[in-house]
Amino acid sequence: MRITLAESMCDPSQYVPLAQAADQAGYHALTIPDSICYPEFSDSKYPYTPDGNREFLDGKPFIEPMILAATLAAVTERLCFSTFVVKLPIRNPVLMAKQAMSLAVMSQNRFTFGVGISPWPEDFAITGTPWKGRGRRMDEMIEVIRGLSTGDYYEFHGEFFDIQSIKMSPAPTVPIPILIGGHSDAALRRAARVGDGWMHAGGDLEELRKMMERLSEFRLEYGREKEPFEIHVISMDGYTVEGLKRLADVGVTDVIIGFRNSYEKDETPLQKKLDSINTFADLVISKI
Repeated sequence: MRITLAESMCDPSQYVPLAQAADQAGYHALTIPDSICYPEFSDSKYPYTPDGNREFLDGKPFIEPMILAATLAAVTERLCFSTFVVKLPIRNPVLMAKQAMSLAVMSQNRFTFGVGISPWPEDFAITGTPWKGRGRRMDEMIEVIRGLSTGDYYEFHGEFFDIQSIKMSPAPTVPIPILIGGHSDAALRRAARVGDGWMHAGGDLEELRKMMERLSEFRLEYGREKEPFEIHVISMDGYTVEGLKRLADVGVTDVIIGFRNSYEKDETPLQKKLDSINTFADLVISKI
């Protein structure tokens, strides 16, 4: 079982000391969030709050994920970085491939590319990207990023993208893991069909178990049940050794834990965060 630290919407100056502390304490990775902007006027709902309210995001600091991951990779030695998740369909696949490849190379393969579909039409509108067909566009983008990441000449001719034969250098020495985030059947199917893993944004163990059973069914349907597959989850069971064993028993490979409520204003002092990182490492990570 690998442990990933979650921290987001905090004072940007805290990221470097937090990443260095996690690196030294034996955490496997740090999650990197993604948000482009916050619209002044919107009736869109947030899928991970009970009432769909997303006002907690107003004014919260988000550093562009590739820039943040590269910055933190430069000041750590072992810690990996997982985007959780980049809103892929609102970006350009060739430029995204170049960024992901560069990050993988410069971090010595310490990068996991978690991707998803933004639930907000505003993200598509402000980037000039059609809302319609976003799922199929994302599928093509994943194919393009994988193809270009090999470092060989690659061309693509699809419904949304038409790319002449090109080569990008340098290429990472191992494939970049691409994980799919989301709880819908469409997201689970996409993870089973084209993903190297799946990212779960939280819920109780029974709900997680049902989604993983569904995911297994889809992987069997697509003939991928024997391929390596990562399962990254947020779970309250991740805070004890016993809970981690329960998660491992259902097939979880990576557990994401945090030490504050990200939906509330961050008033936690840096030292308290550092103490939490080290205490958890002493009480839990050292025992798994």
